[in-house]
Amino acid sequence: MAALSSLHHISTTLSLLGLTKPSLLAPPFRRPFRGLPPITSSSLEFNITFAPPSPKPKPPPNLKSDGVLDSDSPQNGQFFIPWIVRGEDGNLKLQAHPPDNFLKALAEAKTQKPKKKVDKAAKKKKDISAVGNAGIEPPAPPPKLSKAARRFYNEHFREPPQRLSKVLAAAGVASRRGSEELIFNGKVTVNGTVCNAPQTRVDPGKDIIYVNGNRLPKKLPPKVYLALNKPKGYICSSGEKEFRSVLDLFEDYLKAWDKINPGSPKPRLFTVGRLDVATTGLIIVTNDGDFAQKLSHPSSNLTKEYIATIDGEVRKRHLIAISEGTEIEGVLCVPDSVELLPTQPDLSRPRIRIVVHEGRNHEVRELVKNAGLEIHSLKRVRIGGFRLPADLGLGKHIELKQSDLRTMGWKS
Repeated sequence: MAALSSLHHISTTLSLLGLTKPSLLAPPFRRPFRGLPPITSSSLEFNITFAPPSPKPKPPPNLKSDGVLDSDSPQNGQFFIPWIVRGEDGNLKLQAHPPDNFLKALAEAKTQKPKKKVDKAAKKKKDISAVGNAGIEPPAPPPKLSKAARRFYNEHFREPPQRLSKVLAAAGVASRRGSEELIFNGKVTVNGTVCNAPQTRVDPGKDIIYVNGNRLPKKLPPKVYLALNKPKGYICSSGEKEFRSVLDLFEDYLKAWDKINPGSPKPRLFTVGRLDVATTGLIIVTNDGDFAQKLSHPSSNLTKEYIATIDGEVRKRHLIAISEGTEIEGVLCVPDSVELLPTQPDLSRPRIRIVVHEGRNHEVRELVKNAGLEIHSLKRVRIGGFRLPADLGLGKHIELKQSDLRTMGWKS
């Protein structure tokens, strides 16, 4: 029907122009339209054909007809991954290959070998197990500090220069008195010059110190504070050879020092105060001279508690005589307290608790002797606020904590 309508329209137009042959208007057009002039020309013939419709443009591969990427339509079994690139005209466009500048930058890029990931936990566990097999606890690594941090520490926290005799004693060369003798005898040089003054201020970290031709280490040993349960038969000094010294009980401790504190020199240990050879119990061992002097000085008023086991019967008059005190080296020594302890089934001898604070030589023994009693055994159980642990065996020691030192009136 559409073709007939188009033919009718064309024929009508040709008729109006007088170009149509009447035979062409044969049925169904036998008569001309009303109001139009008759067609008289019969010499013209036309061959009219219609062109096929123009084909619609095919969409690009993997694109829908509206220009949108079709991610579901594979091309030759592969998915098309477009690149959105801004062209020279400034407009965005899609293309199937990367832009040239990207390929150039990728070709010029330097490739690096990927670093192997180190499992820190596994490495630490391996180190701990290796050290643990040797029976040594691994030391903590020192922190890495900047130059500014080290300078700030040296200016505000580093210890000022100290007396030469004190430095030698702290380094374990000899006691402070022995160090002074070495200095007086010209056995010590500081920065290449013989020094004969023990009060000379030196810094072991900066000054070069030699003793008997041996270089003093720059790094001093750390401060050590130990509590020993002294057994009977040991003295508190190392000069007499006929008796064993309490310092001999620390041979194993000093042998293991290099394993526990690598790179740190061994400390020179000494006792704080003394206990006679027959007295047992608590004694402090350290390498800190200031700490020892503070605890030993009478101005500290540090109380010391002793338990005296007596041979024979103890009467009230004996306790009164002890509490009244006795004269020792021209000084009247009066105890702080005297108490007869309750009897115990496993102990047949009576015991007296005596607390003193002066700590003169053989003070407790002289107090008991002056009262007419004879001591079977004497044991010190407390210094200041620190009491000898009940489970600490004879000849054994423990390291003191800062809280223990504070109970004895020491603030580091």
